[in-house]
Amino acid sequence: MPLPDTMFCAQQIHIPPELPDILKQFTKAAIRTQPADVLRWSAGYFSALSRGDPLPVKDRMEMPTATQKTDTGLTQGLLKVLHKQCHHKRYVELTDLEQKWKNLCLPKEKFKALLQLDPCENKIKWINFLALGCSMLGGSLNTALKHLCEILTDDPEGGPARIPFKTFSYVYRYLARLDSDVSPLETESYLASLKENMIRMGAQAWLRHPTSLGRHHLFASPRLFAASEKTIWNKRRVRPATVVHAYNPSTLGGRGR
Repeated sequence: MPLPDTMFCAQQIHIPPELPDILKQFTKAAIRTQPADVLRWSAGYFSALSRGDPLPVKDRMEMPTATQKTDTGLTQGLLKVLHKQCHHKRYVELTDLEQKWKNLCLPKEKFKALLQLDPCENKIKWINFLALGCSMLGGSLNTALKHLCEILTDDPEGGPARIPFKTFSYVYRYLARLDSDVSPLETESYLASLKENMIRMGAQAWLRHPTSLGRHHLFASPRLFAASEKTIWNKRRVRPATVVHAYNPSTLGGRGR
């Protein structure tokens, strides 16, 4: 309701009855998310709230991480927030994605550097951007896929973090393609071996029989592909040109629906 021209007492100020709960939820969200720039994050929060969009809020509070060699400030929790905001679109506009990135108080230059790994013009396939973000969090392909599984899984927290093998294999091929040292033959050999292991290893292979589809659905999890990668890839690391070089050119050695 509009305010009167002249205010004589506090009783003339109308406070919406839902305001206390809005502020309570905002406070809880800020504590869970721990934004580096509270003002910037708050603007993004209330802007999303007014539009009915997914909020830039972590599911739970994360401990500060000091192990990220690129020092991007990006965490699995923040990537998961971006996924909640963007996963409903196959492709996302770069301008919209950059705004969401900035609302999470992440450095703009790191956003641009990440896009340089797989240049595009006005939009990017969301699963590709998510894969690049996951590769930024760790130094190995194994670690990147582990983060991806934990973000995409429908399993409860602490569970096996399963995702469809189709999704896993797509992202694996995508990241491997960015590494010139990994040949397509090596990639396909690894995926074929992984799929075979998933079927053979009873305790670590999950087969679903959806009545609506009438066929098996195969799921991958970090526990299974970590064991397979150890034997097949011998823990090759992500190449600097794929991940580390974009943020720290002096760092050398090691490897990167």
